Amino acid sequence: MAELENFSPFRELSDGSKDLVRRGLVRKTCAPAAMVLRKGQHISGAYFVVGGRLRVFSLAPNGTEATLYFINPGETCIFALNSLFNDLLYPAWVQAEAETTVAMIPGPLFRQLFEKEPPIQDVTVRALSTVVFRLMAELEQIHAYKLEQRLANLLLLHASAAGELRMTQQQMAQHLGTTREVVARAMGELVALGHVETRRGRILVKDSAGLAGLIAKV
Repeated sequence: MAELENFSPFRELSDGSKDLVRRGLVRKTCAPAAMVLRKGQHISGAYFVVGGRLRVFSLAPNGTEATLYFINPGETCIFALNSLFNDLLYPAWVQAEAETTVAMIPGPLFRQLFEKEPPIQDVTVRALSTVVFRLMAELEQIHAYKLEQRLANLLLLHASAAGELRMTQQQMAQHLGTTREVVARAMGELVALGHVETRRGRILVKDSAGLAGLIAKV
């Protein structure tokens, strides 16, 4: 907590909230090039960089990396906050650029702070307000994916943290700009690979890493 108090939102917390953060904070030091978060991962809290820098990136169909944004000291991961508040799986990859120290505030505690602490509300809203602009370039790249990759990307982006997606094949076809028959064939291949399980009106993601691997496949 002492390191976080170097940044204004945490200096301005009430004494009671500071004590809660001290008791609940999880601190982690990441080696250079270490993978911190992966696409399809469940998010358990809010991540703040204390020292070093994190790079958030996506993978293009040809396997090349595309940097979405950097997280510098005092900043938080907007994708992680979005995943936390909307119960979604993480939509990208995060890697430490150098040796980086990350402070993670567990989800229930961060939600509690958000409800009663204006500094936390402010830092959260400001962080989330930038996500639309940073996603525009990424959305353009998604249209270059093959159908199998676009379907895998749709599943990872819209599944809940428990890996469940309530969407029919017709709805997915409309979203992807294709037919239900084409989606049905592609889903059958994903089921055969063990990546997903289909049930009436919903889909369960069984292997998020496998789906992420399809997206990254050249």
